[in-house]
Amino acid sequence: MKSEITYLGNIIRVDSGTVEVEVSNEIPSAAPIINGRLYKIGQIGTFIKIPIGNITIYGIVSSVSNTPSKSDEYNLKYSFGSRFLTIQLVGEKIGDDDFEKGVGTYPTINDEVHIVIEKDLLDIYGKKDNGSIEIGKHSSSENLSVYTDLHKLILRHCAILGSTGSGKSNTTVSILKAILNDYRGSRIILVDPHGEYASAFPDAKVLKINEPANPLFIPFWLMSFDELSYFLIGAKPTDDQKPDYRLFRELVTNLKKSNCTLKSGVVNPDFVTADSPIPFSARQLWHEMNYWLNATFSTSNKDDQTKATASIINIGNAENLQPAQFIPYPPNNTAPFKSKHQEFYSYEKKILSRLRDSRFDFLFNPGDYKDANSTKDLHNLLNDWIGSNKKLAILDLSGVPFEVLDITVGLITRFVYDSMFWGRHETYTGKNRPLLLAYEEAHNYLSKSDNNSYSKEAVEKVFKEGRKFGLGALVISQRPSEISETILAQVGTFIALRLTNSGDQSIVKNSAPDNLNSLIDLLPSLRTGEAIIVGEAIKIPSRVRLNLNIPRPTSDDPKLVEKWLEAHPENDDNYKTIVTRIRQQKF
Repeated sequence: MKSEITYLGNIIRVDSGTVEVEVSNEIPSAAPIINGRLYKIGQIGTFIKIPIGNITIYGIVSSVSNTPSKSDEYNLKYSFGSRFLTIQLVGEKIGDDDFEKGVGTYPTINDEVHIVIEKDLLDIYGKKDNGSIEIGKHSSSENLSVYTDLHKLILRHCAILGSTGSGKSNTTVSILKAILNDYRGSRIILVDPHGEYASAFPDAKVLKINEPANPLFIPFWLMSFDELSYFLIGAKPTDDQKPDYRLFRELVTNLKKSNCTLKSGVVNPDFVTADSPIPFSARQLWHEMNYWLNATFSTSNKDDQTKATASIINIGNAENLQPAQFIPYPPNNTAPFKSKHQEFYSYEKKILSRLRDSRFDFLFNPGDYKDANSTKDLHNLLNDWIGSNKKLAILDLSGVPFEVLDITVGLITRFVYDSMFWGRHETYTGKNRPLLLAYEEAHNYLSKSDNNSYSKEAVEKVFKEGRKFGLGALVISQRPSEISETILAQVGTFIALRLTNSGDQSIVKNSAPDNLNSLIDLLPSLRTGEAIIVGEAIKIPSRVRLNLNIPRPTSDDPKLVEKWLEAHPENDDNYKTIVTRIRQQKF
């Protein structure tokens, strides 16, 4: 064995998960050429193998020195110039069986250690099969493809993490394209807050706020009552002890119960609650509140102040936000009397201001999904998102105001989750056709510090329970330390690009096996487009180069030097269009 060209040295010390190797002085070069390929001895993160009979144990180089790592006594036994490697054991291969993580048989003192060549790497990573996708090339071999188990990657959830400029967007495109190209029945929804990904997926279905061709509509009545009350009036679930809040819930419930004949089917009003996703008019809600606040009545008894005793002149127009008109009440306490229904006093003007804000048109005026009489219902919305012949739907949220981004993502997530839960036994969805939900810029709306986040609550539910109903999730972020700990705890596979912040690095380090932290320590020095992949979907934690994709997302850096070398003519009209967009919050 020592005569083999792959021979590296012998073991001089063994711990439970670590061995120390003295590199043989007989090796003529620190970079031997084997089968026409140059191998660097002692590269951090590279593999070695320890053959013991029909068992081959594999390890990763974690440190290199010219003295043993333990006791100074060793320094008396080894001459200056000796080289020592610290190896972390990662797995073994018995005979012709597949490589397995973990070590059952440990090496001993003086066992031989050999360089791992490409053939050995192929034994570890295997060949592509029907249940895997190629995620990139191994950093130590341009010819070795690295594959991940698709089932575990999706249904055990995954995360793509990396500092700005490390190649996150390109990595996302690589993975999604690998899935879309290999699996004709795949389904993916990509939540895209900045509108960056449409350019990278020309064949995707792109739905965008205020886009005439493919508008993205998210009807406000999809909200649960807690979400609706928070959005419209700033109320919290803890307000349910207040009489006004309970009356508000009752009013919303009654409006929904009056619209139970729908395009997707008739709903029994007895089963309708304030949380039921049934169309109703927010303008009618405001109009009803305004009516009771400003009406005058022929009686001063509150219990008798009903619509039958109202002194009305004109019913107004809810759709045009025109309030009803009443005979003014006199100052001398005679009929008609002022309304004593003041329960909605603090709510009515808040709702009116929301309705008049054009930034929320995608919620309040959702085109063909506006009300029970509209031409489309929620089954059409699901078909647009997950039921069309397009395997990838990009929901471009770049036109969504930041203050409602949280609720918007929560709405999308909860609606998709509910569709998978209630359709889990159908042939065309649920467990019979799984779905991947991908969240770009996840730290913006899945923050662990936000205890009242509706998107975080919805996404956490997907991470905790989605697998059972065929729903997997992917989070993409440059600040993993800011993301909900519940979400990160459920991530099965981490794809970590360059991370320079120690808090962000610790997220990945905590998910890796304890004896492979040296690999995670490489995160700050990774090249752009290079990643450390750890977790359930990959056979062994690996350093991988991902392919550069063309066309790319529009998240790449501007060409600063090239643009600053150009001359730009001055013009007083230059910024008119930009200012108009700022004022309208619309492209």
